[in-house]
Amino acid sequence: MSNMDLLFRTIYVFSSALLYPVMIFLTLLVFVSLIQLGEFLSEYSKRTRDRNSLEVSCKKIRQSLNSSGFSEASKALLNIKQNYMVTTFAKESAQYLEEQNFPAIGKLSEEYEIRMAKRLEHTKIISTVAPMLGLMGTLIPLGPALIGLSQGDLETLAQNLMIAFATTVVGLFSAGIAYVLTQVRRRWYWEDMSDIDYILDIVEEKTGN
Repeated sequence: MSNMDLLFRTIYVFSSALLYPVMIFLTLLVFVSLIQLGEFLSEYSKRTRDRNSLEVSCKKIRQSLNSSGFSEASKALLNIKQNYMVTTFAKESAQYLEEQNFPAIGKLSEEYEIRMAKRLEHTKIISTVAPMLGLMGTLIPLGPALIGLSQGDLETLAQNLMIAFATTVVGLFSAGIAYVLTQVRRRWYWEDMSDIDYILDIVEEKTGN
């Protein structure tokens, strides 16, 4: 056996050995994407963005800061009722505002931006990796399928083609769900960051930071 034949055989054995891990990972991605879909629907049902209510609360914050009433401004922050990210940011920053720890409020807004980006990573990874695994699951069985075809073994050909088509469908299914969730959540988090930045701008404007 020549070195080239040995290399080809090694690559073929290695690629064939990847089939079962690919199928396992694809199955896991399907379950993860369905879990993400459930979390998405739960998050959607709880989203309550009210721009008028936010504006009223921000006016109270502005008025309180004009008279150096940091305690009153902190209470106005606690009364903000928006989407989860904005509401929790307001609650956490209220204590910093009362303590007049303004750099901590700016740092907190950056932490929330990182948290939103991390939240998007889950579905972004699925939408990218699932088609790759689906393609691997399509190409790997084609080798045994072609061997079966050359030997007239139609059963082996049919089984490997079924695996190839199934992995493609599963990969695209997971990627499709993840892509849609990523796009919608990105818009949601842009809205949330817009509201957080608005609150932060008011605080920084009135404190001279």
